[in-house]
Amino acid sequence: QVQLTESGGGSVQAGGSLSLSCVISGRTSESYAMGWVRQAPGKERECVAASTWVGRGPYHSDAVRGRFAIFRDNGKDTTYLHMNMLKPEDTAVYYCAATPSNTLLRNAQAYDYWGQGIQVTVSS
Repeated sequence: QVQLTESGGGSVQAGGSLSLSCVISGRTSESYAMGWVRQAPGKERECVAASTWVGRGPYHSDAVRGRFAIFRDNGKDTTYLHMNMLKPEDTAVYYCAATPSNTLLRNAQAYDYWGQGIQVTVSS
């Protein structure tokens, strides 16, 4: 059984920074594709960042490229999302997601395991 536990998030003013962390447990993280997926009210889930163990990518969506960065520390079984220059449109619930794969996964529907979700709110 794979479990993903997220931490971080919160509220910040536009232009600020936040970081999210995701610890994978139950199985080794080396062979898992990891992603960060967000869902804003009334919108579909959107994969904003993804990475793999074998070094493909990373991937960042057009909406966040240059502002967000995904980083994984396999030694700590932890994946991070560093978010800078935050905008009100980044407000959403952010989910850590994983699936056993060495493919860089840009589609939110490709992931099998999900964290509980964590709220990020950016005020103008």
